[in-house]
Amino acid sequence: MLRIAIQSKGRLNEESLSLLQNIGIEVDAPKRKLLSKSQTFPIEALYLRDDDIPNVVQGGTATLGIVGLNEIEECGSDVNVLCRLGFGTCRLSLAIPKGEDYDGPAWFNGRRIATSYPNILRKYLESKNIDAKVEVITGSVEIAPAVGIADAIFDIVSSGSTLIANGLREVETVFESEAVLIANKHISPEDQVLIDDLLFRIDSETVSRGKKYLMMNLPNASLDEAIKILPAMRSPTVMPLATGDWCSLHSVIDAADLWTKVRQLKAIGAEGILVMDVDKIIL
Repeated sequence: MLRIAIQSKGRLNEESLSLLQNIGIEVDAPKRKLLSKSQTFPIEALYLRDDDIPNVVQGGTATLGIVGLNEIEECGSDVNVLCRLGFGTCRLSLAIPKGEDYDGPAWFNGRRIATSYPNILRKYLESKNIDAKVEVITGSVEIAPAVGIADAIFDIVSSGSTLIANGLREVETVFESEAVLIANKHISPEDQVLIDDLLFRIDSETVSRGKKYLMMNLPNASLDEAIKILPAMRSPTVMPLATGDWCSLHSVIDAADLWTKVRQLKAIGAEGILVMDVDKIIL
């Protein structure tokens, strides 16, 4: 049986459990439980703090883990990154009080920077030949300048609203992060079979995100132009209708392109356009 380490609470916990559920793996939410076995796949979830997950996977207590790339970089853990999961996106950035003039990274020379990610920060400072003091803080890093602990901060940024609320502005993005699936470097052949199945399911789930399935009726005379509009995953599906000069066209597109494509298709005579959500795409 596989064991997968998952963050015990927060947004990454919710999105990790949602991913597993979407690929047919049901596990109970933490609710004071350290371990939760799935009844639908030979796997159990181990709930931990996010900064513990890389080392637990490296040590082999868990075979797999879902964690942010920033935690792996900070811990320096020796694990395999199997795939990016497309959620939990954020960045580690330097921020300063909004009233300060900023003329580039040299501004940080001689300054104090508060952070919960000292290793990533020190690597960045060394790469820029910046001599700054790193103040290690766990918890609410963003309040450090206001209370006089530091002159600037280095922290996770998602929307930036927390920085604004604390009178700070982002000036340098240092590290881009998202959730990834990691694995111990020593996997048994039996576990590898299960991991391959898991990766197959995850690939199907991630490929289908943000996709829409289109069906429409189209004059045959407009078919070549429609195919240029809808290249699809390989090529659109075309089927004849009972009316000889019309066909049915099926395609999968990015949801972000939906309304632009629909307008283009309507302009060349498409009718009866159906738009449907895509559950899974098996490549």
